[in-house]
Amino acid sequence: MEKLTGKAIIAMGGGPTAVINQSLVGAVLQARQYPNITQFYGAFRGVEGLIEEQLVNLTEATTHNLEMVACTPGAGIRSTRLKPKEEHCKKIFDVCEAHGIHYFFYIGGNDSAETCRIVNKFALEADYELRVMHIPKTIDNDLRVTDHCPGYGSAAKFVAQSFMGVNLDNRSLPGVYIGVVMGRHAGFLTAASVFARKYDDDGPHLIYLPEKSFNIEEFLASVDAAYTKYGRVVVAVSEGIHSDDGTPVVASLVKEVERDAHGNIQLSGTTSLGDALMEQVKSGLKIKRVRSDTFGYLQRSFLGCVSEVDANEAREVGERAVQIAAWHRVDGSITIERVGDYGVRYNVSPLEAVAKETKSMPDSFIEGVNNVTVDFKNYARPLLGELPVYERIHAPKVEKILNKE
Repeated sequence: MEKLTGKAIIAMGGGPTAVINQSLVGAVLQARQYPNITQFYGAFRGVEGLIEEQLVNLTEATTHNLEMVACTPGAGIRSTRLKPKEEHCKKIFDVCEAHGIHYFFYIGGNDSAETCRIVNKFALEADYELRVMHIPKTIDNDLRVTDHCPGYGSAAKFVAQSFMGVNLDNRSLPGVYIGVVMGRHAGFLTAASVFARKYDDDGPHLIYLPEKSFNIEEFLASVDAAYTKYGRVVVAVSEGIHSDDGTPVVASLVKEVERDAHGNIQLSGTTSLGDALMEQVKSGLKIKRVRSDTFGYLQRSFLGCVSEVDANEAREVGERAVQIAAWHRVDGSITIERVGDYGVRYNVSPLEAVAKETKSMPDSFIEGVNNVTVDFKNYARPLLGELPVYERIHAPKVEKILNKE
């Protein structure tokens, strides 16, 4: 098959991750193996910058510079929260056509895949060959078709290690601790807190996910039972927990809630949910030592807490996107298929199969209303990579002399 000659461009959309630049660099360096890809541009600030023609020529970046960026968290050419409408996508296509761009790569989640689909539609209508490839990325791990998403493993590793530390702190000075983790509709990230458990009495003792309806009475009863049993409680909560009717819990517990640009109740970047649950425990159970934290942005691009598996796969999906577009002249989304124990195979799926909709954790990963199963642990364990090891003192008690019972 004759190779398509022209320029390429890459953009980033949505929240950054600890390994997103691996995908960026993988694509740029892979493209250098194809003489028919004449220049490789980067859109500064994602598709928002692409529309405004804020472009950088990554062809002139040195390999050493790119490799250093690959190991750096955060979006190397910046990102955007813009959710492009049809008119935006038409402008994106117009810029690509004007610059002689025939390869468009977009790193992002389901909304980014939808953008790719619409841009591709305009290219087909104009009879202009534009190979459009979606490169998956999201810490929420909620893209359809793919087994898991680059970015998730590292964020999940951060969550697991954070709860390891919280558990050790909470055991030292007992009380109730509530940690609020990102996840509006999918609980994959919050569920990773389970890897903090080593001994039977380790936290998190309760894990609440958005896949199950949240009931404040059940929550207080479970906290009370765990506190009675262990003398302390560590709770992991997804920011997206909701009541039976789908209303976010934060909306029912807090008088004034913030909303984002799309009208959704603001879940990230606010301590409202953690504070509200903390007050419920204090007032309802009369426990004095209760604390909460909202992980917020910490879990997305934490430097020094990267899963090697995640980094390697993020690099590979970037490379595969260029390889498939250049060799096979097709459009699509790179997806990961799990094989064996543990291996992966990279496929390309239709953009419409990944765009718009998301997925949640399957029922087989969830136990009751506040725990996860061994099936989830088997699924997620290889994605996190190696975790730190902690230990307890094992020594016999000394017999009492003055305070004998």
